[in-house]
Amino acid sequence: MILVVGGAGYIGSHLVKDLAANREVLVLDNLSTGHLVSLDYKADFVEGDLRDATLLDNLFSKYPIEAVMHFAAASLVGESVSHPLKYYENNVVATFNLLKAMLKHDVKNFIFSSTAATYGLPDIEHIDETVATAPINPYGQSKLMIEQMLADFGNAYGLQYIALRYFNAAGAHETGEIGESHTPETHLIPIILQHLVGVREKVSVFGTDYATPDGTCVRDYIHVTDIAKAHIIALDALLSGKVKNEIYNLGNGQGYSVKEVITACEMVTGLKARVEESERRAGDPGRLVAASKKIETELGWKAEQNLMQIIESAWKWHKNQRY
Repeated sequence: MILVVGGAGYIGSHLVKDLAANREVLVLDNLSTGHLVSLDYKADFVEGDLRDATLLDNLFSKYPIEAVMHFAAASLVGESVSHPLKYYENNVVATFNLLKAMLKHDVKNFIFSSTAATYGLPDIEHIDETVATAPINPYGQSKLMIEQMLADFGNAYGLQYIALRYFNAAGAHETGEIGESHTPETHLIPIILQHLVGVREKVSVFGTDYATPDGTCVRDYIHVTDIAKAHIIALDALLSGKVKNEIYNLGNGQGYSVKEVITACEMVTGLKARVEESERRAGDPGRLVAASKKIETELGWKAEQNLMQIIESAWKWHKNQRY
């Protein structure tokens, strides 16, 4: 059985839907940001929090868990700056409790949902895993601290792990049953589509004077189902002994500016966006684009869906929501 922590969230629920087709899955989620309606019916569900040591002890005693996939985290960059206590408690302390429970019950296979925010502001066209980590906010720092815990626990206790640093997750499941829904919503593609479906008055562009072709930020967008596939491939590789204690980037390797994404959304929907240009947001790097050659070479994973396919799947989901 695979324990998926945070399996009712955006990325976790897409992973669970695919993983539960072939494996027994147990989901643990406190539903602070996740949605019970997103869960695949084949998965068992327990509502609870990683900070509850008794709950974790009971779970590992009751269920035959062979591996843990960890998606649960607070993940709003701006909030992490204004409320770092929440991020170190929800992310670092909670993960420490999870790892402690795993080791107590001799469960030593761990897939970790990390982030490109660990890199900070690298001045490089494509970021690979050799680029120095220098997070500029508590969110990125909290994820990097967890990566360090994994390395230390691997050396000391035999924990086997794979950490996946992904860039901008986007899109929705091909069935249209689950998609991206955050409160508040901070991600570009759902913000644009919410505007085009009539929920938002406008789309704000933060900064038009970056050193990019059109002056707006450039990002690497990766389909959420491609991310889910990468997690399953990583899990299989870990359990088979093919690799262990590795870190991989997940991205398309193609950067798109904010203006290019808005135009692509207009093309997919046939609707015109009302755009308002605003000042830069503090800490926004001009360009973040992944190099994912390492995971392609070692595990055979490569992103399959491009930006237009990402937006098409997201639009299919957004059109059917009752806002």
